[in-house]
Amino acid sequence: MDNVIRKRLTELRALMAEKEIDACLVPTDDFHASEYVGGHFKCREYITGFTGSAGTAVVTQDMAGLWTDGRYFIQAAQQLEGSGVTLYKMGEPDVPTVHEFLAKTLKEGQCLGFDGRTVSAKEASDLARKLRENGVSVNDAEDLVGTIWKDRPPLSCEPVSELGTQWAGRSRAEKCADIRGKMREKGADVFLLTALDDIAWLLNIRGGDVHCNPVVLAYLAMTQQEILLFANEKAFPEAVRRSLEADGVQLRPYDAVYGYAASLGAGADGCVSGGTACAHGMKVLLCRAKVNSRLVSSIPEGAEILDEENLTLLPKAVKNPTEVANERIAHIRDGVAVTKFIFWLKKNVGKIPMTELSAADHLNGLRAAQEHFMGNSFDPIISYGPHAAINHYSATPETDVPIGPEGFLLADTGGQYLEGTTDITRTIVMGPVSDEQKMYFTAVLRGMLNLADVKFRQGCTGRNFDYVAREPLWRLGQDFNHGTGHGVGYYLNVHEAPNGFRWRTVPERKDDAVLEEGMITSDEPGYYVEGQYGIRHENLIVCQKAEKTAFGQFLCFEHLTMVPFDLDGVVPEQMTERERGLLNAYHAKVYETIAPYLEPEEREWLKKATREI
Repeated sequence: MDNVIRKRLTELRALMAEKEIDACLVPTDDFHASEYVGGHFKCREYITGFTGSAGTAVVTQDMAGLWTDGRYFIQAAQQLEGSGVTLYKMGEPDVPTVHEFLAKTLKEGQCLGFDGRTVSAKEASDLARKLRENGVSVNDAEDLVGTIWKDRPPLSCEPVSELGTQWAGRSRAEKCADIRGKMREKGADVFLLTALDDIAWLLNIRGGDVHCNPVVLAYLAMTQQEILLFANEKAFPEAVRRSLEADGVQLRPYDAVYGYAASLGAGADGCVSGGTACAHGMKVLLCRAKVNSRLVSSIPEGAEILDEENLTLLPKAVKNPTEVANERIAHIRDGVAVTKFIFWLKKNVGKIPMTELSAADHLNGLRAAQEHFMGNSFDPIISYGPHAAINHYSATPETDVPIGPEGFLLADTGGQYLEGTTDITRTIVMGPVSDEQKMYFTAVLRGMLNLADVKFRQGCTGRNFDYVAREPLWRLGQDFNHGTGHGVGYYLNVHEAPNGFRWRTVPERKDDAVLEEGMITSDEPGYYVEGQYGIRHENLIVCQKAEKTAFGQFLCFEHLTMVPFDLDGVVPEQMTERERGLLNAYHAKVYETIAPYLEPEEREWLKKATREI
C-alpha cells in the first residue's frame, strides 16, 4: 500500500504542475459537510491511505501531510508509516493548524487548489483571506484527486423510504410549517439546506447513501411557496414521490442546485419561484459553515445571505415525546442483543475460536434478530488487547487478532432501528487483568456514572459537566484524548450536533449548546495505554425535566442504554458509597428490563452480573 500511495502522490503532483497549483487541499468532506462520506467522496483516504473518519490532507511538490485529531493519532501513525505522508497531530503543542501551515508554506505568486464543493463557504473564505495577505491565490474549481482516481466509485443512489409518524412523531407538513415560521421571523425568502441528516429529518425520509447513516444525497431549497429537493429521482419509488408531491415537495436533478442558486438574484414581482426573485433582493438563509463554497459563490451578489445555523439543527436535536419513547424501545432491543453478546463471550472465550471480526459478526447476528433492526449505526469497534488503545480502531482481515481468556476486550458498537439509533461501549474482562487495569477500569466507570447523575439548572451546556466525567482520572494525573460525549440522531447519524460534553472549545464543533429536554447525548469517558490496553464505558442518556423551584427549571439525565458493566473489572473499595449506589440501581434496572427477553441460562448469568456490590 505504501508504494501505491507514493505512486498516487506522484500522479497528483504532475497534475498540480500542469494546472499551476502549488498546494492541494484534500478534506474528508463530501458536498454536504458530512462527517462520514460515501465511497465516491473518499479522496483524502485515496491519496493518503488513512481510513479514519476525520482528517485533512495537504500535498505540495515536496511534502504531503495529514492532519487528524486525538481519536486517530495511533491509527494514523500506523497507516501512514512508509507512505511519504507526515502525520500532524491536531491540538498538540507546536503543531500548526492546516491554515497556519498553508499561510507559512505558500509564497507570493503561488496558488492553493481544492474542490470548492468539498470545502465550506466559511472555511474557503477564511483561507482565501488569510492567503491573500501573502499574495497567494486560490483555485477552487479543480477536483484534482478525482481526476487521477480512475476507478472512482459512482455517486450512491440507494432507495429512499418514508419514516411514518409512528416513528418520527411529527409529519413533514408540521415540520415544514414550523421552519417556514422561523423563516418569516428571520425575514428569509429562501432557506438553503444541504446537511443530509437535516434534510432526512425534515422530510421524514431515510436512505442509504452514506455507510451506516440512513441519509439521501440531496440539497433542499424552501420558500413560503415551494420546497425543491435536488436529488437523484431514480432513488425515489413512485409511492414516495407521490407522497412528497402531496406535501408540496418537488424533485429536481441533484446537480441543478447550482443553477437554482445562480437564479437567486433581484427580480421584480415580489415572489420566489424557480428563477424569479423578490424586488428587494433575495434574502437567502444558510449556514456558511455547512454549505459548500461553490454553491454559495453561485448565488448572485444582488442576493443577501443570512448566515445562521440551520433552522433544522435544534428541532432535530430535541427529540419529541414519540421519539424518546421509541428510543427506550430501541435500547431494550439493543440491550438484549449486547447482553447476549457479553454472555456468549464470557462463556466461550478460550473454548471456541473467536477473533475481533468473528465476534463483530456474532454481535451483528444478535442485533439482526431484533425486530426493526435496520443495520449498524457505525462500523463496529471490537478491539482486543493493544488494539483497544486505538480509539476508533475497526478490525480488518489484515489486523484481525484472536481473542483470548485474558485482558480487556473493548466493544464500541451501535444499531439503527426504526425506533432510533443506539451507541454503546462496554469493556469486557476476558480473563486475568492487573490491579492497575482494574483501578483505571473503575475510575472510568465512576466518571461515567457521576456524569449521568448530574442535576442542573436550565441554561447549562455540556462544558459545565465534562469535568465530572474526567475528575477520577484527573486525580490520578491521567486523561483521555477525546470528547466525553456527542449528540445522537433518531434513526439518523450516530454523531449529531449541537449537544455534547467537552472541556475545551473546538472551533469546528458545535457541542456547546444549552442542554434541553429530549436531547440524547453519549456519556463515554475512557483511558488508553498505547500498545497495552484501552478502556471505555458508554451509555446514551436523555435529558429530562426535574423539579422547578424559585431558581428555575432543573434538569437531569436518564439512562437509555440497558446493558451491565463488567463487575469483574470493578474495585468497589475505590468507589464512594454514592457511586456504588448508582451502579447498583442501574444494574437493578438493567436486570428488570432485559431479563424477560433472555434464555434461562442467560438470565441466571445476568442476575449474577448485576448483583449488588
